[in-house]
Amino acid sequence: QVQLVESGGGLVQAGGSLRVSCAASGRTGSRYAMAWFRQAPGKEREFVATINSRDGITLYADSVKGRFTISRDNAKNTVYLQMNSLKPEDTAVYYCAAGIFGSGDWNYIYWGQGTQVTVSS
Repeated sequence: QVQLVESGGGLVQAGGSLRVSCAASGRTGSRYAMAWFRQAPGKEREFVATINSRDGITLYADSVKGRFTISRDNAKNTVYLQMNSLKPEDTAVYYCAAGIFGSGDWNYIYWGQGTQVTVSS
């Protein structure tokens, strides 16, 4: 069992930056691929980014490519999502997930509770 706790969400103006974090605890969270998904009000949950466990290979949604950066610190069992040039359409609850590398939510078996990110125009 892996527990995931997100932090760092908040309110930011358009064009600003924010970093959200996800701390993993329990059964060797560092061996899993880690991902970020998001869900805006009235919309389905969507993939944002993921990072592999061993070699740090990353994958991004087209909508965030070039603006967001996912990284991980296996020693701290923590994954980060650095979000730059934020847009109002980035407003959502951001969820951390652990599982197998890929962009589908079916790849991930452990999920955090989410952290709210709000971008004002």
